[in-house]
Amino acid sequence: MKPLISNIIVAVTGSDASILASKYAIIMAKQYHCKLTAVYVVDTATIKQLTLSKIFIQEEASEYEKSLEANGSRYLGFVDELAHAKGVKIEIIMRKGAIFTEIIHVADEKKADLILLGGWEKDKKTRDIIGHSHREIILNAKCSVVLVKEPNIEQLYKHL
Repeated sequence: MKPLISNIIVAVTGSDASILASKYAIIMAKQYHCKLTAVYVVDTATIKQLTLSKIFIQEEASEYEKSLEANGSRYLGFVDELAHAKGVKIEIIMRKGAIFTEIIHVADEKKADLILLGGWEKDKKTRDIIGHSHREIILNAKCSVVLVKEPNIEQLYKHL
């Protein structure tokens, strides 16, 4: 019989909640001997909407996309360091597109058993964008989805 969880995807946004979800994913991967993949999505779908709505001009859109790519590289590098510090192998993936679509695509490609998402954000603007993506992932993913809200993740990670 195949284990219930053997392949985990964690969505990384750079928010505190997604970093905590990443630590939770690292704990799970180590305890249950799972494959772990961290995914950051450069939200080019929203950038395109903002450009079409004339909120961004093309130059601003390009600069913003480059900024998001740089942030994504930094966040994924940080999650990679967190995993390696605990002896956990992790695959790092950066995609471009709509956040929920790309997370679901990676989960399907990797045949994930579980997608971990960070809990809700306090900042309303960030919460709206991430909340929409979370809802779409929950509704459309073919595997189980967990919204990580464990209050003791920092302590659990430190003692791993």
